[in-house]
Amino acid sequence: MKYISTRGKAPVLSFDDVLLAGLAEDGGLYVPEAWPEFSAQEMREMAGLPYEEVVFRVVRPFVEGVIADAELKDLIRRSYADFRHSAVAPLKQIDSRLWVMELFNGPTLAFKDFALQMLGRLFDLILKKRDERVVIVGATSGDTGSAAIEACRDRDQISIFILHPHGRVSDVQRRQMTTVQAGNVFNIAIHGDFDNCQDNVKAMFNDMDFRRAVNLSAVNSINWARIMAQIAYYFVAGIALGAPDRPVGFSVPTGNFGNVFAAYAAGRMGLPVSQLIVGSNRNDILTRFFETGAMTMESVEPSLSPSMDIQISSNFERLLFDMLGRDGAAVAQTMTDFRSRGEFSVSDAQLSSVLRLFDGFRLSDEDTLKEIRHYHETTGELLDPHSVISVVAAREKIRDDVPVMACMATAHPAKFPDAVSKASGVHPELPAHLSDLFEREERFEVMDNDLDALKEFVLSHRRNV
Repeated sequence: MKYISTRGKAPVLSFDDVLLAGLAEDGGLYVPEAWPEFSAQEMREMAGLPYEEVVFRVVRPFVEGVIADAELKDLIRRSYADFRHSAVAPLKQIDSRLWVMELFNGPTLAFKDFALQMLGRLFDLILKKRDERVVIVGATSGDTGSAAIEACRDRDQISIFILHPHGRVSDVQRRQMTTVQAGNVFNIAIHGDFDNCQDNVKAMFNDMDFRRAVNLSAVNSINWARIMAQIAYYFVAGIALGAPDRPVGFSVPTGNFGNVFAAYAAGRMGLPVSQLIVGSNRNDILTRFFETGAMTMESVEPSLSPSMDIQISSNFERLLFDMLGRDGAAVAQTMTDFRSRGEFSVSDAQLSSVLRLFDGFRLSDEDTLKEIRHYHETTGELLDPHSVISVVAAREKIRDDVPVMACMATAHPAKFPDAVSKASGVHPELPAHLSDLFEREERFEVMDNDLDALKEFVLSHRRNV
């Protein structure tokens, strides 16, 4: 398997190089040169298999020739060994056609654990083979940071720096990052919003001298390995709900577009995906795009679902690449225009091509609270402010020809106790392994939105490469 950049000018790479590169040197994102495909019979054979076995079958084509089967199986086994449910990603039916897939049974209580528990071990495996060290710099709107830190803590060959918007993540999300006392972990709270954090990370990657000096790598969903690992649970859900012998749909709450792009990728690989619903909060740039064909930046407004408080959806570039006929130059020009003008548009034909599959939906904070209360009263399920958006989006947008839809529950309700308790009257308790979270000592730096100062901090605190 070889990988190409969405902007067409970076070298074609193998999986190990893509893993360590993160962002392509031309500023683009790596995607497979061609999608592997599973036949209907191969998918039927996955039915009823343990979660880890499905992951192995889905991931194997992406790493073939780089990671041996025995190594991959062992890595996957260790990645999901500490998840708190025997099914890893259990499905629950909540309506005649709607199911919820719980993606919050990992160590940090969010869907990011599914990819990042694998990613940390993939880094470990490849870096030890190469006898190299890397500096990982990532931006988080709440969940990626804690999952990345948990995956990379205490690893000899990694120094990890995570930027989060100061005062704009929940207390639980912040403490899951800042109470980790590992010597290779550095948390930085930026005065600004998530997009400021993400812009600084991209700027570091685009500074080739700095990038090479520290051997920079990425854990954000710009890293292809993140998407690769997430594709697996869409196969698990789809096959459990009747694929390949009936079509399925997915409803995904998303800000950065990575999680729903993994569902799109599953469809490209043969899963009969007939509808993808993108759920947004008041920061609804993605929903507005699917309504108008225009991607237009607005200011970020804090909401009850902070992990989606985003106006620059990095992973959308991967879908744009397909929309524009895999024309790297066209993608590069479109993204340059977006950065300079804060907007871009696609043609009616290009928009129609994605609307055959995608729908957008937004939910206000007021309705988020109302719907958390509704589902708790009518089903007994306690949904966090992100997961409830996926359920409501599915209820409102499911098409008549979609027999069944899985709604992605992306975070444990205890990560957002204030909103959940306000809506339902129930205070969600943290699992036992995090029960003392608010007693642990925090350690983080508060910094201005200053790229040069951030680069200096990374240079002075990283382990020697």
